[in-house]
Amino acid sequence: MNELRTLFEKFWICRDTDKESYYRVKRDIPQFQRFVREQLGWKLVHTENLLKLEKRPAHAEPFMGIGEFTEIRDYCILCVVLMYLEDKEEQEQFLLSELIDYVETQLKDYMEVDWTSFTQRKSLVRVLQYMERLQMLRVYEGQSEAFGMEAGQEVLYENTGYSRYFATSFPMDISGYQSWKDFETTDFEEVQEDRGAARINRVYRQLAVCPAMYWEESDDADARYLKNQRQWVAKYLRENLGGQLDIYKNTACLTLDEDDCYGSVHPRNAMLPEVVLLVCSSIQDELAAGSLKKSDNECIYVDRYEFEHIILSCRKKWLFAWSKEFREMEKTKFVETVKEYMKNWQMIRCEDERIVIYPVAGRVSGVYPSDVNGGAKDD
Repeated sequence: MNELRTLFEKFWICRDTDKESYYRVKRDIPQFQRFVREQLGWKLVHTENLLKLEKRPAHAEPFMGIGEFTEIRDYCILCVVLMYLEDKEEQEQFLLSELIDYVETQLKDYMEVDWTSFTQRKSLVRVLQYMERLQMLRVYEGQSEAFGMEAGQEVLYENTGYSRYFATSFPMDISGYQSWKDFETTDFEEVQEDRGAARINRVYRQLAVCPAMYWEESDDADARYLKNQRQWVAKYLRENLGGQLDIYKNTACLTLDEDDCYGSVHPRNAMLPEVVLLVCSSIQDELAAGSLKKSDNECIYVDRYEFEHIILSCRKKWLFAWSKEFREMEKTKFVETVKEYMKNWQMIRCEDERIVIYPVAGRVSGVYPSDVNGGAKDD
């Protein structure tokens, strides 16, 4: 079993709740430690109670947020709760009311805090449940979701001590940073961005954690390194993560075998990926017919309405072959759901009124058997 994959799939591994995985991965560390350190440039946190691979990406991508969070406020509250736990000893207990007072005090200068608001209470509950899932908190008495239903509900928590390992450690002062771009600039300083270890780390990180790696220009430094070292890159990826490295004119990606996958994969056995396969098939048909044109960088540029027309045409053609959820989904929501999925899988990029269709959308497609009649009659 590939234990590096286990670290990729899990945020971390706690010995007290998953002892078998903890010791299995710990024993295998010498097998992949060099790859993690030299190719990926990542830090492996290894304590007597916890294993964590700090998976810092080459570039920030939309899909890299915390899936449970829906508001910027959620992230702000999470940061404050982490600050609160910094002052708590391991196994120290505290009340939700104490935590709420601290969060309000710390955030009131930056945003409105009103616990009578159902929306804001739910935001706090999402954070607490996320931290419970990652075992940073243990509930001793009560339930976090109760506060979402009614303000004033009390819960007794225990600090596990794992929260101190949640945030990535930075060797520089980040207090003056204004956006995620500052982190990328610092990670790969301009004086080194075209050579050395930073370039190697960028390439391996992008291929290891993202659906694809793209480049706009033929003289792109990362692309040159990848093409020149393709045999070594393919070898190291195959030995440590499995799969096959595929390189095209402006795209590269790590393709896994169907029976040897890990993490989130596309396509998978679910309705939304099936719909997206049909959309990709329509894009390929439009391209073959000459209705769509590739640019020099292998991307297709269309306006937003033209792209939405492609999606809705698939809906009209196959609606009755789909599940009840997608048959009854309102058109606008359906379009946004498909676009969001394709954006997260780096098949498209949304630019105001324009959609950029990436080459990876041409790598997979889907068709139904000829005897399937899914056409809609209401469109």
